[in-house]
This record gives sequence, C-alpha cells and structure tokens, in this order.
Amino acid sequence: MSRIIIPAKDDAPEATKPTLDAIQKTLGSVPNIFRLIANSPAALTAFTSFQNALSRTLDVKTRERIALAVAEVNGCDYCLSAHTYLGLNLAKISPEEIALNRKGASADAKANAAVGFAAKIAEARGHVSDADIASVRAAGFSDAQVVEIVALVAENTFTNYLNEVAKTDIDFPVVSAANAA
Repeated sequence: MSRIIIPAKDDAPEATKPTLDAIQKTLGSVPNIFRLIANSPAALTAFTSFQNALSRTLDVKTRERIALAVAEVNGCDYCLSAHTYLGLNLAKISPEEIALNRKGASADAKANAAVGFAAKIAEARGHVSDADIASVRAAGFSDAQVVEIVALVAENTFTNYLNEVAKTDIDFPVVSAANAA
C-alpha cells in the first residue's frame, strides 16, 4: 500500500485536473505515478513539462532503454514495471533487448553507448569520466544529445525516487529489480 495518498483523478487538486484529463485521453487511463505527483500541482506541471520536452529528443526506443537502465540502477520496481510495459507495447522493444537494457546495455551499438552512459550517470551520480563522454560521442551522439541523456536520467531518477519514497502501488504487470538499490 502506498505511503503517500494516490488520489483518484476526480479527487486530485483542481489545478491538476486538466493535465490528468490529457493523460487519460492519451493513455486511456491515469497511471498511479501521475496521480501521485498530482498531490503537488507544481510538481505535476514541472514533471509533465519536462517529460513532454524530452519526448521530442532521442527516439522512443532509446528513451525507454534509458528508463529501464536507470530504474534497474535505482531499484525501482514501479518504473521497471511501467517501462517494461511501455518498452514492449509502445516502443516495440523485444524481451531480450529489455533484459540487456536493464543491465545498462543494448544489442544495438549506438543504443548501447547511450544506455551504458545513462547507467553510469545513475550509478556514479553524474561523476562520469572523460572516457565515458568520449565513448558516447564516438557512438555518434552530439553534445546536445549528451545533455538530453543526462536530462532523461534526471527525469527517471525523479520518478524512481518518488515511487520508492511513496511505495507506489504498481498498476502495470509487475517486474522486480534484480538488485534493489
């Protein structure tokens, strides 16, 4: 059971209802993470703005791969469950690729560089080496894309941490972290 109230969509603060309605229209439901964040209209606005902006960066497969790697590093079962579902159903990533992504790797060489870099950022809390940056650049990522990878790690770390603090009830098929953080 969640340690922080997850309001029903209709019981959420009035200021969050247009955003929750838009999520409902897009996804067909409002996942618990969004209703949890809706406890704070400011946090929901900030999160969805950040998420919407980052949805126009990198391709959906790379974004989902990064989310899986970061969730595994942070031991967040909610986000592993959500992003495994999204990876399979939205991004059309294979189960074998998802298993690699959770380990900070990919069968695709360019994606491998991004996912490995994202995992290192999460593991080292940003303290990556010059070689790590050179490696992601050598794989074809621009400086703007390096910034976007860091931003995606930050976005996913926020939801990982919030879900761990709240112990959010998982509303996706459950996937558990191999090593809880």
